[in-house]
Amino acid sequence: MTTAAAGRGRFITFEGGEGTGKSTQCGRLSDWLQEQGKAVLTTREPGGTPAAEAIRCLLLDANADRLDVMSEALLHFAARREHAHTVIAPALSAGTWVLCDRFTDSTMAYQGLAMGLGRPVIESLHRLAVGTLVPDLTLVLDLPVVESLPRALRQGGDDRYESRDVAFHEALRQAYLDIAAREPERCIVIHADGDEETVATAIQKYMHDA
Repeated sequence: MTTAAAGRGRFITFEGGEGTGKSTQCGRLSDWLQEQGKAVLTTREPGGTPAAEAIRCLLLDANADRLDVMSEALLHFAARREHAHTVIAPALSAGTWVLCDRFTDSTMAYQGLAMGLGRPVIESLHRLAVGTLVPDLTLVLDLPVVESLPRALRQGGDDRYESRDVAFHEALRQAYLDIAAREPERCIVIHADGDEETVATAIQKYMHDA
């Protein structure tokens, strides 16, 4: 894990395709860290502030298909800038650990790689909107699409990304694996094919050993 500056909290993100259990495991890790005496803030993207939550509603609405991929990316980064500067950075400076369900890797995987906007565009947008803030650790929850997508639908998922075809979700899974392979010092792939407790234990073991 990247060593945080003295007195600064750690920034941990959860990434992966639909139905991989990111939100559940984010909550489980938060509980575990608090048991270790850490101050923890859990948050999500797009979202985390009133303005960013409003953008989230627009992005996940089926009518947002009227937007092209660049417009989508710009909206994600507008929400992210608000979130990063008003919530995440201040919490880290105060020594709080921040656990975030999705961050820039999601925009890279979805709009950048699976939807074809390209890596350089997403990297440039991140520098412009967010600056140098990057996670200390990213947990990429990986699950075959034949398992993850039905799970997402069983859980009531019906947003515009979950409704895309299997080919899109396969491309998305590969995008996340590519991101993890490109930055192994930051990204850890967690096999999410076990039950909730098994996956949580694997994450806790990594955190204990890191």
